Amino acid sequence: MNGKQAMNGRSYPEGVPSWIDTEQPDIDAAAEFYSGLFGWIFEDVMPPGAPGRYRIAKLDGKDVAGLAGGSGGTTKWSTYVAVDDADAAVQRLTAAGATVLEAPADAGEGGRSAALTDPQGVEFRLWQAKRRLGAQVVNAPGSWNFSDLHTDNPTAAVAFYGGAFGWQVDDVGFGMMVRQPGYGDHLAATSDPDIRERQAEFSAPPGFEDAIAWVVPTDPGEPPHWHVTFAVADRDQTVEDAKRLGAEVLAQRETDWTRDALIRDPQGAEFTASQFTAG
Repeated sequence: MNGKQAMNGRSYPEGVPSWIDTEQPDIDAAAEFYSGLFGWIFEDVMPPGAPGRYRIAKLDGKDVAGLAGGSGGTTKWSTYVAVDDADAAVQRLTAAGATVLEAPADAGEGGRSAALTDPQGVEFRLWQAKRRLGAQVVNAPGSWNFSDLHTDNPTAAVAFYGGAFGWQVDDVGFGMMVRQPGYGDHLAATSDPDIRERQAEFSAPPGFEDAIAWVVPTDPGEPPHWHVTFAVADRDQTVEDAKRLGAEVLAQRETDWTRDALIRDPQGAEFTASQFTAG
């Protein structure tokens, strides 16, 4: 479908977050920062003379994230959810209470995208894959780990996204895990045949092979948003590198599973760097 088989890469079923990108006022400075922090190599994908700039960040030659040249507004990381048909998905989502920010539009030969806000005003995006299937490296150091929905109304958020994409949410004691039923089967049959055996080694909660996100209640004064977490090999080294490169480290914490740092990049986009420590 939509060229997915021809690409022979990691694919994402409908309803699974598949891509992240950030819009930055100074795209060259942003590329320098993230290259220094995560080792990304960038490929310009906009043709000469086209309005705007967009770069694909790569690790070991594989797509990990996007970097767009911004024209103002909030500098942030955005999360895209995979859909089979962006136009049909927008119709379904608006009927469920979402608001369209950017109507479906082709992104060259890569795919088709749209931007919306959920009923609580949180922005999210859709990606209908064509040549670009989504992130091709995940969970490895320097790549996307998870996106979390920070919301001040978890009940309403769960109802909306559950109805929109079929997501199920489980309270697993240390957080609200979002599952897309059947995703673990998809991974086992395609890009990650050993997923269940590997997760059993660190006593992952039931259904973790289907995990695609987390729902996190907002802290006082924190605006609701989709938040991006990157995997890192060493949280403390990442913190030192981020400071050296001009970022601000906002918080650090340890959990039973991870050592995390909340970081604001030099142009204002916030993300979490997470070192997995369980197992």
